[in-house]
Amino acid sequence: MERFTIETPADVLSFIGHTLGFWPHESLVCVTLVDNHVGATLRVDLPKPGAEISHARTIAEYLAHDGHAVGVIFALYTSMPAESGQARPHAATIAALTGSLAEQGMSIRDGLLVGDDTVSPYDSDPPGKPSLPLTSMQASQINAEFVYRGSTIAPTNRIALPASTEDFQTADAVESCAKSMQKLGVRDATDRARALWKEMLEAKSFPTDERIIRLIASLQFPTIRDQLMADIPGIDEPMDRVLLAQTNSKPHWARVEWAEQLLLHAYTRSSTPHSAPILTAIAFISWWEGRGSKAHQYLQLALEADPDYRLARLGDQVIGRGTVAGWTMDRNTAYRNRGLGAS
Repeated sequence: MERFTIETPADVLSFIGHTLGFWPHESLVCVTLVDNHVGATLRVDLPKPGAEISHARTIAEYLAHDGHAVGVIFALYTSMPAESGQARPHAATIAALTGSLAEQGMSIRDGLLVGDDTVSPYDSDPPGKPSLPLTSMQASQINAEFVYRGSTIAPTNRIALPASTEDFQTADAVESCAKSMQKLGVRDATDRARALWKEMLEAKSFPTDERIIRLIASLQFPTIRDQLMADIPGIDEPMDRVLLAQTNSKPHWARVEWAEQLLLHAYTRSSTPHSAPILTAIAFISWWEGRGSKAHQYLQLALEADPDYRLARLGDQVIGRGTVAGWTMDRNTAYRNRGLGAS
């Protein structure tokens, strides 16, 4: 994509919306600046009262991973009204962020306050610099370019899963396939599952239901599941480094995107008892891509399907601590140059 010039609040909001893929709500979005170019994008929920300092320190530490960044612009999205003569909404959050960024050698270059219908500069009362309607974003040249290239901004980041089947015949077929795999040695069963998965990842169309059933059955075995997940990015490095997104090589993101589509397709063919590993694998993909809140949602759905599913529980604990996938910390390996996007 060619370079864009960001000049107006509408440009900033267009860039943020299309970069995240959704319109933030009750959120703080920070974008790092590197030599007058945008760097990493980070979205987080607004903190609860009393948690502003720890919240700001966490944000600053994340942004500091963009080693070349010297400045930050932010957009604070909230339904809280801005009253003339009164402190700006979430002023304690921005004050804490200012101090924490300074400790990391960065400063805030500009900020926007985004309400339900308008946007205005954060550091001045509405009468000083009149607010603009959010509809002005539609006229942004950046928005037009993104839309032309097929990008859209979803109203929220809530996931909408396709319908899953409750077909007992499908469930029985998965169980039968799993029993057949148990009769094989671990290495043989793993090799066959990896060969099947490799063919799916290299294909350009969805597989037959029979092959999908074999994939679902393979994912029921933790050892095979972990290997298939590690095969997704197409990186020849140790499994643990791949799963934790800490490799030296860049993921093949087109392959990762196709893997997500295949897993969602598999989900539509799975019954609830078999869906937890599928949803967990999709959660890891979301985390790799810097979509932390979506990863959390998928893990919660996995735990609804199986409250004792260990990998989903461990994954949710890691994401809940604010752990960011290593790939997102480097613009050269981050998904679509999102960088740090804990959306």
